[in-house]
Amino acid sequence: MWFGTWDNAALAERAREAVRSGANFNWTFIGLLTFVVYVYATELKNKNYRGIAAGLALYMVHWFYEIMNAVIGAATGYALWTVSPESTSFILLIGVSWELSMMFSVAGLAMSKLLPEDPKQKILGVNNRILFAIGNAAFFSAVEIFLASTPAFIWVYPWWGALPVFVTTYIPFFLAAFLVSDAKPRTQKTFIGGLAAVNILLLAILIPLGII
Repeated sequence: MWFGTWDNAALAERAREAVRSGANFNWTFIGLLTFVVYVYATELKNKNYRGIAAGLALYMVHWFYEIMNAVIGAATGYALWTVSPESTSFILLIGVSWELSMMFSVAGLAMSKLLPEDPKQKILGVNNRILFAIGNAAFFSAVEIFLASTPAFIWVYPWWGALPVFVTTYIPFFLAAFLVSDAKPRTQKTFIGGLAAVNILLLAILIPLGII
C-alpha cells in the first residue's frame, strides 16, 4: 500500500473517537517506558551525550510533526496518518500511539551509533550524515508502507503515502538527529530545549481547546 485511500475514512473516524481513551490500556505501557528509561540511563552513565542529543532531537521533531498532523486532522477532517485503537494500549494524538512514541524516543539514539566517527567523511561523494539520514529515512518509510497495509496504521488521502513520508517526514527526522548530535552543546540545548518548549506550549493550548 503505497498511498492512502478514501476507503479508510471510516476507520480514521473511529480512531479519532479513541484518542486518549483508556479502554485498551494494558501494562505493556509501563514495560516500554521502563525500557526507554533504562536506555537513556545507560547512555547517560556512559557519558554518550551526543547519542542522547541525537535521540532527543529526533523525538522533539517527532512530537512537533505529530502535533501538526493532529492540527491538519482537525482542520481538514482527516490526519495525514492515523493509528487504530485496536493496535495500541493508548493513543496520544491521532497519529501516534504510545508504542510508536516510545520507539521514536530511542530511534535517533540507536541509529546514531552507526555513524562514522568523522562527521565530515564522505561516502560515494556524499557527506555521511546526509547519506545515513537518507538511508534511515528509506528504511523507516519501508516499514511504514508495511504498517499502512495492516489495520494498525491508516492513510486516507490518496496523495499521501510512501514518497511524501520519506521526503517530508523521515529525512528531516534523521537530519535533525545526526546534525544536532554533532553540534556544540549550547546549540544542542537550544534546539532540543526550544523545540520542547514549543511542543509543550502547543499541547497545553490545543488539547484543552479540544483541537487535537
